[in-house]
Amino acid sequence: MARDPGFVLRYLAEVEELAEDVLAARQQIVDLDVKRNRNREALRALHKDPEPEGKAMVCFGNMFVELPKARTKEMMQKDQEHLDEEINKLRKELRVKVNRLYEAQGKPELKGFNLNPMTTEEMKLINRILEG
Repeated sequence: MARDPGFVLRYLAEVEELAEDVLAARQQIVDLDVKRNRNREALRALHKDPEPEGKAMVCFGNMFVELPKARTKEMMQKDQEHLDEEINKLRKELRVKVNRLYEAQGKPELKGFNLNPMTTEEMKLINRILEG
């Protein structure tokens, strides 16, 4: 059965656009994860510092600012929480984008891709069941 070249071209353009969305989301997650790891390393260095009081040099863009260590830790912890939220949001969006791409390609949905980790309460209930 011959296909209309315009239909095939639109189909390929749609699949390529969806694939680019998936790749862009994955790269953004990787970039944010690198930033989160650097932030974690800096927090750990501040935590290990023998002088908990005093000031620390912090880089904002291309400028260094000297701030109290307590304030620096607080800012970095808030940034860490924000990065965690953003990464989790992007991962949820990535699941949807991958499913759209698979659907456009006529492939079945990925199995196990939409799994979520068990909550602490769920784990406690399972442990109670196994113990009792």
